[in-house]
Amino acid sequence: MATVSLPPRLSLASLRKASATCRACDLYKYATQTVFGEGKARARFMLVGEQPGDKEDLAGHPFVGPAGRVLHDALAEAGIDPADAYVTNAVKHFKFIERGKRRIHQKPKVIEIQACRPWLEGELTVVKPQLVVALGATAAYTLLGPKFRLTQHRGELVSSPLAGRVMATVHPSSILRQRDSDSRHREYAGFVEDLRRAAEYGRA
Repeated sequence: MATVSLPPRLSLASLRKASATCRACDLYKYATQTVFGEGKARARFMLVGEQPGDKEDLAGHPFVGPAGRVLHDALAEAGIDPADAYVTNAVKHFKFIERGKRRIHQKPKVIEIQACRPWLEGELTVVKPQLVVALGATAAYTLLGPKFRLTQHRGELVSSPLAGRVMATVHPSSILRQRDSDSRHREYAGFVEDLRRAAEYGRA
């Protein structure tokens, strides 16, 4: 595998251009394209998910599929302006297996997360968010290491050498996977409450 070579002058534009030809792991061979983060430099919040999904892979934009709609609705309810939130993923290529005509999400391996980490570090360096929100276990692992347990520390403000101030919560896709409407409503309400807490942390 190749290693990531960041551009000599870091900006969101230069990082996005460089990431488009990333060959640091084998995921590029199967994904449609690199899906880089989006939002403004110096955004107050950075939201980090796991990886692009099927819709994101095809569109080339993060959080534009069903989970993205859940996220944007929850941000609005929590009082976080989407214009003040930079959204990205720990891994920039879609990892999947094919089942018929469907492409089913697969969790990225540690080696794939590590290969992609320099891109996230570059985004953090440029954006310098007041708070990073880790969405799900893979993002929490990337930002906070293998000893962090989302079930134990969900919604807490913690420090990270990589990102400074971090709060971890569930990935919005987990809400969609709930088995019934009551469970989805309950999990969504908890997610919105976490984002309200993030809004307070980010403005402190």
